[in-house]
Amino acid sequence: MKRSSAPIAVRVGHREFVKLNVTKYDWRDIYHFILTLSWPQFGGLVLGIYVLINLCFAMLYLLGGPCIAGLAAGSFYDAFFFSVEVLSTVGFGHAYPDTLYGHCIVTFEVMVGLFGLAVMTGLIFVRFSRPTARIKFSSVAVVAPFDGLPTLMIRLVNLRHHAMVEAEFRLLLGRNELTKEGEDVRRFYPLRLQFDHLINFPAALTLRHVIDETSPLFGMTPGDLKLVDTRMLASIVCIDPVIQAPVQSQTEYLHEQIAWNRRFAEIYTEDSVGRYTVDYGKFDDTVDISPQ
Repeated sequence: MKRSSAPIAVRVGHREFVKLNVTKYDWRDIYHFILTLSWPQFGGLVLGIYVLINLCFAMLYLLGGPCIAGLAAGSFYDAFFFSVEVLSTVGFGHAYPDTLYGHCIVTFEVMVGLFGLAVMTGLIFVRFSRPTARIKFSSVAVVAPFDGLPTLMIRLVNLRHHAMVEAEFRLLLGRNELTKEGEDVRRFYPLRLQFDHLINFPAALTLRHVIDETSPLFGMTPGDLKLVDTRMLASIVCIDPVIQAPVQSQTEYLHEQIAWNRRFAEIYTEDSVGRYTVDYGKFDDTVDISPQ
C-alpha cells in the first residue's frame, strides 16, 4: 500500500496525534474500516455500492442486445430496474432472460445478490450488536483526606438499570520528566487503588488512591502538576450480564480537572427498610473542605 501524503489525525482524550507517512486505508482491513464508519457514512457507502452494481449489470444487459425478453430495446432505464429486480431475487415476471448470454449474466447477478445480502446482514448485525458500557466518570477528580491520609478520588456511575459484574478498574498517571541525558520524555505510572476489582457494580462508587510515600503524586502541588503537564487515564472493564460480553469505558483527567481540598457530595441515602437511594443528579457535585 502507498503511504498517504496527507497527515492523519487521531484524537485520544484531550490529545490529538498527527501521523505522517502512514497508510490511510488498507483494503486488506476493509471490514474494520466499514465498522468504524458512522451510520450516515455506512448508509451512503451501501447505497453507492448498490447503485454501482446495478449500473454495471445494466450495461452488461445492454451489451448483450435482445438478451432479456420484455425489455425495450436499448432502454438503459429498463435494464437498470431489471437488474434491481434480479439482484434482490424479486422477479416480477414481465421480463426474463431469452438467450444463453442473458441466462449467464442473470445467474452471475443472482450470485452477487445472495453474497451481498449475506455480507450486508453480517455487517448490520455486528454494528447493532456492538456492546456499549454506559458508564460515566465524574467530570473532576478530587484530593481530600480519607482515613487521615491525602487521597485522590474519582467517581463512576453505572447508567444501566442492571448491575455490571467482574468490574476491573485502572488509573494511570502520565507526566513529563527529564532523563539523566537531559531529554524530555513522557513517563507513565500506575496509581495503586484501594480496590481495583469489584464483583458487582450496581450503581455508583468512588475509586481512591492514597497519596503516601510510594505514590507518584506524593509531595506534589497543583503548580507542580501543571509544570509537568500531568494527566490521568481512568478505565473500567466489566461484563454486561444481559449480553454476556465485556464492555469498556475510559476517560482522561487534565491537571486542572483535579480539585484540591474538595470531596464528592454524598449521593447515597438509606431508608428505614435498608433500601439505598442514589441521587444521580448530584453525581458531579463536590464540597469544599478547606479550613475556614
